[in-house]
Amino acid sequence: MASGDRPHLWRPRIVEERRPDGSILVRQADPLPEPPARLADRILHWAEVAPDRTWMADRDGADWRRMSYAGLATAMRSVGGALLEMGLSVDRPLMILSGNSLDHAIVAVAAQFVGIPSAALAPAYALSGGAYEKLRDVAAQLTPGAVFVEAAGPFAPAIGAAFGPDIPAIVSSGTLDGRPVHILADLMRRPAEAAAEAAYRRTGPDTVAKFLFTSGTTGSPKAVIQTQRMICANMEMVRDAYPFLAEEPPVLVDWPPWNHVASGNKAFNLVLYNGGTFHVDRGNPGPAGIRETIRNLREVSPTWYFNVPVGYDALVREMGRDPELKRSFFARLRLMMYAGAGMAQHTWDDLHRLSQEATGAEIPVSSGLGATETAPFALFCGTRQARPGNVGVPARGLEAKLVPVEDKLELRLRGPSITPGYWRAPELTAGAFDEEGFYRLGDAVRYAVPGDAAAGFLFDGRIAENFKLDTGTWVAVGALRAGLVDALGGMAADAVIAGEGRAELGALIVPARAGFEAAVPGGSGLADAALYRHPAAEAALRHRLAALAERATGSSTRICRARVLLAPLSLDRGEVTDKGSVNQRRVLRERPDDIAALYEGGPGTILL
Repeated sequence: MASGDRPHLWRPRIVEERRPDGSILVRQADPLPEPPARLADRILHWAEVAPDRTWMADRDGADWRRMSYAGLATAMRSVGGALLEMGLSVDRPLMILSGNSLDHAIVAVAAQFVGIPSAALAPAYALSGGAYEKLRDVAAQLTPGAVFVEAAGPFAPAIGAAFGPDIPAIVSSGTLDGRPVHILADLMRRPAEAAAEAAYRRTGPDTVAKFLFTSGTTGSPKAVIQTQRMICANMEMVRDAYPFLAEEPPVLVDWPPWNHVASGNKAFNLVLYNGGTFHVDRGNPGPAGIRETIRNLREVSPTWYFNVPVGYDALVREMGRDPELKRSFFARLRLMMYAGAGMAQHTWDDLHRLSQEATGAEIPVSSGLGATETAPFALFCGTRQARPGNVGVPARGLEAKLVPVEDKLELRLRGPSITPGYWRAPELTAGAFDEEGFYRLGDAVRYAVPGDAAAGFLFDGRIAENFKLDTGTWVAVGALRAGLVDALGGMAADAVIAGEGRAELGALIVPARAGFEAAVPGGSGLADAALYRHPAAEAALRHRLAALAERATGSSTRICRARVLLAPLSLDRGEVTDKGSVNQRRVLRERPDDIAALYEGGPGTILL
């Protein structure tokens, strides 16, 4: 593939309509192909035409535990029939507490096959100890009919606290006192029952496939309904954007949690829909988890890859000193996707450079914009960009409405992949849609090229995050955060912008340890607090912040003071999600001492 050519990504034709009220409608001219009635139709197709192809592989020591498409077709009938016998239904769904695994995938797909929704939760809900308040609240909302965990022991206290003794547990291993327990392997050995096939035939586009909880970055988590129509329409949108999926079955090595929509819907279903192979990566971008990710990527060359920017940062560092990892990672890769946070320019440039070195061509790095409520694929950028940040244009079948809100354009979406609402929450559902049925994402966008919708859009922050200085000047928090992280050159994993009602802006920096180690001689041997407060680190931060301030266009873009957060962001307090997304307002609320120190000065505060 030539460096400037991208025949394997879409070339959409965009239609734009400007209304008298100032709103703008944007859509693709070509209609969306008719999707199947249910995702299981695609699974059964692949079980027939490629029965021995590996659907999923999960690390088992030095080797991989695998299941074929034929094996999945058998398992979902056997396990699905058992779930029906347990009395599960849309009103008594399956709750999944443990993380990504082959067994997790089998039980979730089996439930969906027979019309039983599942709801995967962040394992932290059940492993954080305490009174398990979040888990109890979710259980009360969903009224589950059974709960699945891979290993019973670590989850026993949470299951005992949040689920009545009559709620059965399905486990891969272990026992739980005082409740019925079913071993998944035993359920898989059951003969396929006619009841499971009959239940599958009764499912259709309006069947609830699963519940996904919002990340909680702007409020309390909500159970978002995911229907078969949403999922299948979304997969047709993905196939249109990535035509290479039709050329060869996709191969994924994927770590993000399935309780989030990016991997739990898009990556997971992308493989099933296109007959690919999903390798469960039990690593993560953290200092310990990245070793497992590297191990897997040295063995398996993906064709499509997703990660958050901090994960790509870690891979860039490793590929710089590990030629075999670089070769394996890029060997078959057709596209790198990122989301969850803004990508720094140096990471963007390094990924293109490394792919050029490994393959002789620049492999695309792209992003998009979506939400749990959009299944998630909604906007995607498939054109070459010099910088990160372009989230592209709406997918086929989706209509975007850009509504002026103060000095921003709020993005709203309507189409077959949009949720019908929140489970058992009619008031929340009503408030999420406007009078024309467009879903309000709460995100703002701006034209990448003024007046040219076909050139795509740039993320312009969350409407709820933006605030005013004491002069009444609006601050676009999203764009400012992305610019700050980029300017700090690898020293920040993220940042939180402060200054509402004040005269000047400040920033709380979420540190990236590797970047600090690079700035401090002997930094790798220092504890976090000593490293982050080291004079050399503060000097490097001050220099980079000053360079950013020189480029500022006014008070709403000039960071005048900064402070590195020593205490990590808390998942329990809602400051960060388990995929790493930062809740700007929650951090500001939970860190009054840091805000006071930021504006009163003193040790650890960098003033410009």
